[in-house]
Amino acid sequence: MTNWIKISYERNQYVIDLDRVSAFVSEQNGTLKFWLPDSGFPIVLNPQGNPEAHQKVLAYIEQVRGQIFDDYWIEINYERNTYLVNLKCISSFASEANGRITFWLPDGAIAIIINPQSNKEDYQKVINYIQRATGHSLP
Repeated sequence: MTNWIKISYERNQYVIDLDRVSAFVSEQNGTLKFWLPDSGFPIVLNPQGNPEAHQKVLAYIEQVRGQIFDDYWIEINYERNTYLVNLKCISSFASEANGRITFWLPDGAIAIIINPQSNKEDYQKVINYIQRATGHSLP
């Protein structure tokens, strides 16, 4: 089932399938950010400037956490922000010699680097996902 929402953002109306969004970023000030699928255009919502759209996206995130989160979504604290990433949307993973795993958010063009020493739980989730989804193991 798709999760389409309609929001107003910067004088435009958008109808977005949130199931196709590859990642959401929650910043320390409460701002939510995500990239429109297939465009790389960021949508930045804060509770004061766009409360209705902000609440719709938060409701979707809570729905995901309650239903399918453990299958292929991962929550990572990275560079002082919280990233909620749909691993099914990631098309490549790299393992460095020091064991770190790197992947790139497809629509945001941001690299996420997970260190096995400082982020053991998320690192293991990514390793397990790679094994399940691809049949290959890293590192």
